[in-house]
Amino acid sequence: MEGLEQWKDQLEQLKSQLEPWKNQLEKCLHEAIEYLNQIPPVQLYAAIAVLLISTLLLLSIRLFKREKSNTIILTGLSGSGKTVLFYQLRDGSVHQGTITSMEPNESTIVLNSDSNKKHKSKPVHIVDVPGHSRLRPKLDEFLPQAAGIVFVVDSLEFLPNCRLASEYLYDILTKASVVKKKIPVLICCNKNDKVTAHTKEFIRKQMEKEIDKLRASRSAISAADISNDFTLGVPEEPFTFSQCRNKVTVAESSGLTGEVGQVEQFIWECVES
Repeated sequence: MEGLEQWKDQLEQLKSQLEPWKNQLEKCLHEAIEYLNQIPPVQLYAAIAVLLISTLLLLSIRLFKREKSNTIILTGLSGSGKTVLFYQLRDGSVHQGTITSMEPNESTIVLNSDSNKKHKSKPVHIVDVPGHSRLRPKLDEFLPQAAGIVFVVDSLEFLPNCRLASEYLYDILTKASVVKKKIPVLICCNKNDKVTAHTKEFIRKQMEKEIDKLRASRSAISAADISNDFTLGVPEEPFTFSQCRNKVTVAESSGLTGEVGQVEQFIWECVES
């Protein structure tokens, strides 16, 4: 019983201590109501509308930032060196024994090249999509999450594959999922460690010429053909990659020797910007 009486006394003391705060709160609430009653209704509604709009904008910005993708897609013709480049980016090893991939390779990595040591990189989700023509539809599964696309070209055996590579790149650059989101594309001229490898400028110009031919031939096809969602370039002008709605750049690399700094820089800009 004595314990119960002590609890009652303590509660009474706490109640008496809170009493001034209660009175102060009621006074502030009363003053606030009086102040609001003095404001014309039009101004009051306008202030509420501004507050609601500001809140919605802040929530939208936070939601957009939260959904920033960190997925980078490696794609290109079969045999261009995508999988070697994938392993080089993942763990810095050569993996000379790799064979043509029949299923996508995926890994979450942290960039570690010398060009990125000054940056505090966040994890990057890398996807190596098979380049075989029958397996390319798998690319569409990953494009909605893509922050960037690395299109790998074999700069050593470029000329025999120029048309096929250009057709594949044309299809990518005209996809709605790429154009609408303005996904950056890097044309990665791989195997540049070889003496007979073509330069990135040569490859860029040749692919622009080939895509210009494709653009002309495909525009002449019946409107019933809807294989491409968008058209490329400016009418009556030779095609260049600068005319694309999304940013298209060209770089050189060598998966075998570990020269992947330009690729990692592109990746970093895609996921961190």
